[in-house]
Amino acid sequence: MKALIDLDKCTACGVCQDVCPVGAISVPETHAVVSDDCTLCGMCVDTCEFQAIRLPEVGTGAVTDAAAYRGVWAFAEWRRGSVHRVSYELLSAARRLADKKGVECAAVLLGENLGEAAEDLLRYGADVVYVVDHPALRHFTDEAYSRCLVELVRDKKPEILLAGATSMGRSFIPRVAAMLQTGLTADCTELDINDEGLLLQTRPAFGGNVMATIVCPHGRPQMATVRPRVMRAEIQPRNGRVERVSLPEDVFRTRVQVLEVIAEEDTTAKLTEAEVIVSGGRGLQKAENFRMVEELARLLTGAVGASRSAVEEGWAPVSHQVGQTGQTVSPTLYMAIGISGAIQHIVGMQGSKIIVAVNKDPEAPIFDVATCGVVADLFEFVPAFIERIKRG
Repeated sequence: MKALIDLDKCTACGVCQDVCPVGAISVPETHAVVSDDCTLCGMCVDTCEFQAIRLPEVGTGAVTDAAAYRGVWAFAEWRRGSVHRVSYELLSAARRLADKKGVECAAVLLGENLGEAAEDLLRYGADVVYVVDHPALRHFTDEAYSRCLVELVRDKKPEILLAGATSMGRSFIPRVAAMLQTGLTADCTELDINDEGLLLQTRPAFGGNVMATIVCPHGRPQMATVRPRVMRAEIQPRNGRVERVSLPEDVFRTRVQVLEVIAEEDTTAKLTEAEVIVSGGRGLQKAENFRMVEELARLLTGAVGASRSAVEEGWAPVSHQVGQTGQTVSPTLYMAIGISGAIQHIVGMQGSKIIVAVNKDPEAPIFDVATCGVVADLFEFVPAFIERIKRG
C-alpha cells in the first residue's frame, strides 16, 4: 500500500517530494508519483496545502458484526501425550481477561487419544474445553490444525484467541489469522483489556528498546501469541464442562501425511521447561571452551543455553539460543557465563528468579539485571567452581 494522489487536485508543486523521508515521491511533470517504497508515514498528507494526497484506509471492514463475537479462548497444545506447560499459562491469562470482560473463558484441545487432559484444563480457569479428538490429529501438521481451529472459530465466534509462541504456535497460528482475515500480534509479554473492551497486546519492538502496545479494533477474533514462561499458571478450578466437537471429514484431509515423529535426543535443548540454565556467550572465545558450560550444566542438572553470538559462531545449536530471537526462559537459576548482556538477550531471560553473571568487565550490562555478579576471568572462575561442586 502507498499514499494516493488526487490527479485533479495535484499541482506538481514538489513540496511532498521534499518532505518525504524515504524518497518515495517524485514529480516528473504534471503530478506527483508515489513508489512502492512509501511507508504511509503521512508527512506528505500533512504538508499538501491542496489536499491532493491521502492515505488508503486499512483494517476497516474485516468484521461486519463485532458484537457477534464473544468469549476468550486459549489454544492448548497437545504434545507427545501431554499438555504443554504454556497452555496452562495462557489459560490463566485468558481467565483474567474473561473476568474483566465478563465473558466465558474456553480452551481448545486438538489431538488423538486425549484422555483426561480436558478435565485437567478445567482446573486452570476454563468454563468450557472444546475437544477435537481425531486420528488425523495424531501428528501435528499446519494444514489439519489450522483448518480445525478455523472451523471452530467460525462456528463459536470467540472475541479473543491466545496461543503459545512455541514451534507449533509460530508455525500454524499465522495461517489461522490469515484464513480468518484478522490481525495477529506475536510474542506478547503482557495482555490487558482497555476501556473500550479491546485486547491490549504488548510486545518488545526495535530490538527490545521499546514496548509497543497493539490493538485490533476491526478484525475478529483478536489474536495474540505469548512466549512460554511469560505468564504465570494459576490453579483456579471451575465448575466447567467438556464439549467434544465433531467436524466434517473434509477438514482433516491434508496434502501432507506425517509418518513418524522422532523426538530430539538432546534434552538440554528444552530450555523453556528447565529450572536451571547455564548459558555461554562470546566471552568463551572458541567452541572448545563451551564444554565448560555444558559440564557445569550437567553438574547442576540443568540445560545449556547460549547467546546469539555464540550460536552464530557455531558453538551451540540454534535450539539453545536465549533471547528475543531465540527462547524466552524464566528458570529458578540462570547463569550467564561470558555474556555481556545485550538487550536482545536480556529480554529473553530477565524473568529468571535468580540470575548469576560471570564477566570480567564490571561495566557489562548483564550486571544490571543480575542477582549476583562475579567480576572475574571466567577461565579461572568456572573451572574452580566446577571443581568445588565435584568435591561436594
